Amino acid sequence: MPDFERFRVLLEEERARKLELLPALRADISSANAARQDSNVDDEHDPEGSTIAFELSQASALLKQSIAGLDQVDAALARIAAGTYGTCAVCGDPIAEGRLEARPSTPFCILHAAAGRQGR
Repeated sequence: MPDFERFRVLLEEERARKLELLPALRADISSANAARQDSNVDDEHDPEGSTIAFELSQASALLKQSIAGLDQVDAALARIAAGTYGTCAVCGDPIAEGRLEARPSTPFCILHAAAGRQGR
């Protein structure tokens, strides 16, 4: 049986790190947008255009991943509160403690992890 309090603490710490990262990512996006507006709008011929577009794309992707990760952490914390943490959302079997240590926010046992990533 997993130590739910230990995992709750790990998840809360992860949540805090993700929340701390979000403003920096949003600032990066704002900076890239500002640089893009101040540069030549023709990214193809502007030597800085492709760099700015890349930075904007990268920061946007990181922001999206961070928000998704935060949602996963919040869902895991809700499962702890509901008493369903550590139980596979597909089969109802216990999730191995080693898996929870590697991925504390996972709602899936190792057998159903691939199905979960595909949205099944």
